[in-house]
Amino acid sequence: MQLLDGLKELWYSTGIYNFVQTAQSQVEGTCVEQFLTHFGQPIMILICCFLLWLGIKKQFEPLLLVPIAFGGLLSNIPMPLGEEIAGPNGFLGIIFAAGIDKGLFPLIIFMGVGAMTDFGPLIANPKTLLLGGAAQFGIFGALLLALALGFDAQAAGSIGIIGGADGPTSIYVTAKLKPELLGSIAVAAYSYMALVPVIQPPIMRLLTTKEERMIQMTQLREVSKREKIVFPILVLVLCLIFLPSACPLVGALTFGNLCKECGVVDRLSDTMQNALINIVTIFLGLTVGSKLQADHFLTVETLKILVLGITAFALATAAGLIMAKIMNLFLKEKINPLIGSAGVSAVPMAARVSNKVGLEENPQNFLLMHAMGPNVAGVIGSAVAAGVLLALIAH
Repeated sequence: MQLLDGLKELWYSTGIYNFVQTAQSQVEGTCVEQFLTHFGQPIMILICCFLLWLGIKKQFEPLLLVPIAFGGLLSNIPMPLGEEIAGPNGFLGIIFAAGIDKGLFPLIIFMGVGAMTDFGPLIANPKTLLLGGAAQFGIFGALLLALALGFDAQAAGSIGIIGGADGPTSIYVTAKLKPELLGSIAVAAYSYMALVPVIQPPIMRLLTTKEERMIQMTQLREVSKREKIVFPILVLVLCLIFLPSACPLVGALTFGNLCKECGVVDRLSDTMQNALINIVTIFLGLTVGSKLQADHFLTVETLKILVLGITAFALATAAGLIMAKIMNLFLKEKINPLIGSAGVSAVPMAARVSNKVGLEENPQNFLLMHAMGPNVAGVIGSAVAAGVLLALIAH
């Protein structure tokens, strides 16, 4: 008898039994809602496997897409153990509370990004700061669209930040404004970052002429070490004066960059660029993936977020291109509008795409270093935009 009871308990603990029990449960609502309730977890497991395929086979942002997808698998285990893993008291829930809910992981990632970033092209050609700034239009354009579609201000701000094409910033802002949307926002942000080579070129060709794409730019001047040291300090001081709410992100970015450029703390810089950012990336991906529970992700709201996210990204790309064309109306030395598309914060992928499209039109047209100017300006711009959103909406 005890053996039989033990076998029953074992059967009750299996995923098959819990799948069947969920499928047989009575749930009120529309047919779609009932279907998602009954089969949501198997569907999410398939979606997470698809994300793993994208990360491993297609190499779309694998460093984050692989742990995010695996965290999603863990969070959709069809039994109480799933709550023990991804719930508030599970190991992923505890890491989430410490690293994302408190905003720690995105800041550490920003330190690593700063330590890996060369602001030289931006310093050499400060006009490209306008291109990085213009690309942030995607954030605020998507925010207005989200409000028009009925999202509240906190959700709209979280959706809009996808337009910055900056995963850590999207996570940081969403964790502060609308934590329940974190899974959808993170997947959208990193998916669209990975799809930069697919999304941007058609927009670039649509909004520029062949003659504009063939514009050749002169070589950038050499930037001194002193300029590179002063730049991150100056950016942080200006942020302290004008927008303190952006200081956590901007401060982490500029600290990492200062450690890289000053040349006296190479061990710290190396740690930020490698060991530290890699460790945090693992925890960040797994904990974000833990928010991909079926009941939160498989909703009409998520579909709207995905559509608004790609709209934000497209608007950001278009705004950078249009700003470059406007600047050419006043500049004696013309800039190639293609570098305007690099104003989004996907470093260095967006700059590489600008260079690739330029080379297709003119094999002698090397735009990579020129595109890095607006690209790193976009990193600063997305952090500033995040500060603006937090100042306007969070309180």
